[in-house]
Amino acid sequence: MTKKGKKVEKTQQQFENIEETLTKTEEFIANNQKVLSTVVVVLIVLILGFFAVRKYYLEPKSKEAQEQIYPAQHYFEVDSLNKALYGDGNHLGFVDISKTYKYTKAGNLANYYAGVAFLRKGDFDQAIHYLDKFKSDDELVGPMAKGAMADAYLSKGAEDEAANLYMVAADMKKNDFTSPLFLLKAGQLFEKMGKYDRAIQAYTRIKKDYYKSLEARNINKYIARAEEKKANLKK
Repeated sequence: MTKKGKKVEKTQQQFENIEETLTKTEEFIANNQKVLSTVVVVLIVLILGFFAVRKYYLEPKSKEAQEQIYPAQHYFEVDSLNKALYGDGNHLGFVDISKTYKYTKAGNLANYYAGVAFLRKGDFDQAIHYLDKFKSDDELVGPMAKGAMADAYLSKGAEDEAANLYMVAADMKKNDFTSPLFLLKAGQLFEKMGKYDRAIQAYTRIKKDYYKSLEARNINKYIARAEEKKANLKK
């Protein structure tokens, strides 16, 4: 058989395979038409339902939540923490905003404010509860929330949890503000706990990676102190 003949035969075989596939697909659709129709209807209902919930429920709720959170933020800023947390009789506080509008951005943000407010009040368990509920990809707010949770654990005497959370906060969004801040806190806590190697590592990262930060200005002093304490252990 010539090359041309082989090519024609191969092409014919490919067409036959395609026709066979199409036939099987047609048979599948014919045999499962009712099921496929049901699936399509369900998908349409879900898509329409999603847009309906967003437009007629989430968007109005988000607007309400935003209006409610402004007074609570004001009370927070002037350190009127009880009103910020529980409201003033006319507007909700962060606690109720968190519950009532939990699927909105303002409801999520209320968790952060509530956590910090409880931290200031010395209610560390509640602070941890609300800060743990807060979710954020923001460059600064996310790490600050995690660092505040570490502060709460430290105030409870849970040093290991606090030190680990400081390190998590430092690495969440690496930048010259939050990263060296929480590396320094972690280093100081590791040093206090007698974990001098980890303290030196944290301090050294500030010196190496965040040398432009405020924390880097005196970091050699911290490194030298931790190294001296480590050396004294071996004597």
